[in-house]
Amino acid sequence: MTDTAFWDKIAPRYAKSKISNPDAYEETLTRTMQHLNASDHVLELGCGTGSTALRLAGTVKAYTASDISPAMIDIARAKPGAEALDLRVAGTDRTSYHDLKPDTVLAFNLLHLLPDLDGALHDIHAMLPPGGLFISKTAAIGEKWYFRPLLAAMQFIGKAPFARLMKVPEIDAKIEEAGFELIETGLYPPSTPSRFVVARRI
Repeated sequence: MTDTAFWDKIAPRYAKSKISNPDAYEETLTRTMQHLNASDHVLELGCGTGSTALRLAGTVKAYTASDISPAMIDIARAKPGAEALDLRVAGTDRTSYHDLKPDTVLAFNLLHLLPDLDGALHDIHAMLPPGGLFISKTAAIGEKWYFRPLLAAMQFIGKAPFARLMKVPEIDAKIEEAGFELIETGLYPPSTPSRFVVARRI
C-alpha cells in the first residue's frame, strides 16, 4: 500500500479522532503564531484535514494548505471556513508550488513520515526567500526504544505508513544541514517527545 493510499483509507477515522494532547497542541499553535505576521503568505505541508490551517489562516494574509491524500483534502474542503484556504493535493516537491512565494512554510507531524527527508528539506529551503521561516513539529520516535518493534509490527499488517525513527539531535541536524538557522526549539509534549523547531533560511 502506498502512503497516499494509506492516508486516504484512514482519512474518515482520522477526521473523527481527538487531539491526543490538547495542551501540547495549543502550545504549538501559540508558539507558531508568535512568528507569523498579518502580511505573510503561509504554506502548510501535510495539512491533513485542515484543522490547524483553519486555526492559523485568520492571522495571515494568505494560507495555502496541502496534503498528498485527496481524501484528507476533500474533508478539509467541507469544513466551515475552508473557503479562506487555498487547499491543494500535493507533496513537498517545490514544483507543486511554482506559483507561490511563501514567507513561511509549516510542517507539523510530517518530517518523520517522508522517505526522502533531505530532498524535501532542500525543496522547502528553495521555496523560501532569505530570512524566510520554516516551522515544524516532528515526532522524535527514535527516542523511545519500544517504538521500533511496535512500528515494524504495525507496518507489517498495514496499520502504519513509512516512518523515520529519529531522535531530537538528528531532527535539528537535518534542518540545519538543509541551510537553516535554528532560532527557537522546544519539546511539546516533553514525554513523547515531539520536536518543535523554528528555523530561518540562511
